[in-house]
Amino acid sequence: MKDIIAKYRENYIAEMRKDVGHAPLMVISCGIIIENSKGEILLQKRRDNGLWALIGGSMEIGEKFIETIKREAFEEAGIKINELSLFGIYSGEDRIITYPNGDICCGTGIIFKTTGYSGEIQNNTEETLEHRFFDKTNLPDNINPELFTVVP
Repeated sequence: MKDIIAKYRENYIAEMRKDVGHAPLMVISCGIIIENSKGEILLQKRRDNGLWALIGGSMEIGEKFIETIKREAFEEAGIKINELSLFGIYSGEDRIITYPNGDICCGTGIIFKTTGYSGEIQNNTEETLEHRFFDKTNLPDNINPELFTVVP
């Protein structure tokens, strides 16, 4: 059993895709609303589809929700998250996503919120083209559709 879990621990979705191809996968993702002192929220411009979205990503086998979002924030923006509060849990038909490569995921999103992080936000990471703070009433046009169900 430990060998099987170890195989999937680091890249569960990629390993599953070897068996199921582009077929829908149920996934759990964690995202974070990072708000600055002006009340603006941090969005990232995703490398895979060029759309603006929250920082976040899928859980790996054995991870806790908080571990997932802290890992994703560091991987995608180079920052460490301080205090977190649960913002909401999202599921349903609007959470079915088809990625540019044809992969389909039906996700449950666990969204956190914070006003505190440390480190300098990094742009042009492996998954991200850019990070920018936006006023909640003036979001960019090219935004991930599922974000509209989350933003306060």
